[in-house]
Amino acid sequence: MNIPPDTALSTLAREVGARLLEAKRRLVTAESCTGGWIAKLCTDIPGSSEWFDCGFVCYSNTAKIRDLGVAEKLIDSAGAVSDEVVRAMAEGAIERTGANVALAVSGIAGPSGAVPGKPVGTVWFALAHQVEDRLECQGHLIQFDGNRDAVRRQAVEYALNLLRALPKPV
Repeated sequence: MNIPPDTALSTLAREVGARLLEAKRRLVTAESCTGGWIAKLCTDIPGSSEWFDCGFVCYSNTAKIRDLGVAEKLIDSAGAVSDEVVRAMAEGAIERTGANVALAVSGIAGPSGAVPGKPVGTVWFALAHQVEDRLECQGHLIQFDGNRDAVRRQAVEYALNLLRALPKPV
């Protein structure tokens, strides 16, 4: 059965929501290249206010610094599309909201923006979540193929799958 892309993403978001609700977790997103697409999918679901806290769309470096507390020197040294920066975005989102799960995304969707070592399609993800009394944060690097729309859609799908695979709290 061939499910249209929007239906597939909506179905995935509903599954993520059900898992977060069951685990009594609240999600915050910190999105750059996906431009709020993950938050939109989550808030399209009736009742999502029970498990979705808010979403930050921090497309510019200035917004990452101002809204999420990412250190300017970190962006200058590692670049906005890096493990260090997405981890800082996720951790900043949790610090600012009190949510217990954060998903951050920063990437190069194209058609321009590539730099040496970071071609179009490079996307970094960070998933941060409370584990007992500490915050655990994991970074993931994926290289997607396709045009801008394809890269962004694949990034949204990957992010939702990261959330879906989040282990239940202990």
